[in-house]
Amino acid sequence: MQIEVNAQKRTKQGTGASRRLRREGKTPGVVYGGNQPAVVIELDHNALYHQLRQEAFHASVLTLNLEGAKEQVLLRAVNMHPFRVEVQHIDFQRVLADVKIQMKVPLHFINAEQSPGVKLSGGIVSHVISDLEIRCLPADLPGFIEVDLKDLALGNIVHVKDLQFPKGVEPILHGNENPPVAVVQIPRAQIADEAADAAAAEAAVSAAEVPTSKQSAESAAGDKGGDKGDKGDKKSEKSDKK
Repeated sequence: MQIEVNAQKRTKQGTGASRRLRREGKTPGVVYGGNQPAVVIELDHNALYHQLRQEAFHASVLTLNLEGAKEQVLLRAVNMHPFRVEVQHIDFQRVLADVKIQMKVPLHFINAEQSPGVKLSGGIVSHVISDLEIRCLPADLPGFIEVDLKDLALGNIVHVKDLQFPKGVEPILHGNENPPVAVVQIPRAQIADEAADAAAAEAAVSAAEVPTSKQSAESAAGDKGGDKGDKGDKKSEKSDKK
């Protein structure tokens, strides 16, 4: 998917000039890298904002059309207003066809409903990470990395090195690390319910084994009654002997 971004060169710089641009519906920005000097630019805010809502805009080689001159760039930084829907500044980096780039790409999880852990064991899939940093040539940059969960059983974990990467694409890992990507586990609510049921059952057993205070009092009264009966029997025996 080829995405083109239209921009114009910016003649004025500084905080005041940037404020005026924003009031005019423009977004200030800069494009740098690629063995060329940095150029300050301005873009139409509304068009840029709608492009930023596309996932592919953040993980693709873009075509920057700068007053008719086109070059390949990557989106490197976006500054948003703290509470207004406003793009305050944007940075693009030029890319060279023969130089590898580093980029974060989103992960797309598929076939979760077909996995044994979900379908047979009633588990749910937890996504540990949602994107991954990779290295590749600009032409090999994928829009996303697919994570197939169809064989994932309950308690099993998918790690980064378990994923299938397109040709020419490699994950950026440090040393022997192999971070988890997704896991199928029992829902916490279900675990809590099972623990509550077990506690209730244990309490019921304990209540059946330990007599209540009322039961203890009745038992003690019965024992005293039995003692009085024994004494009465002894008195009766003495009367008979007389």
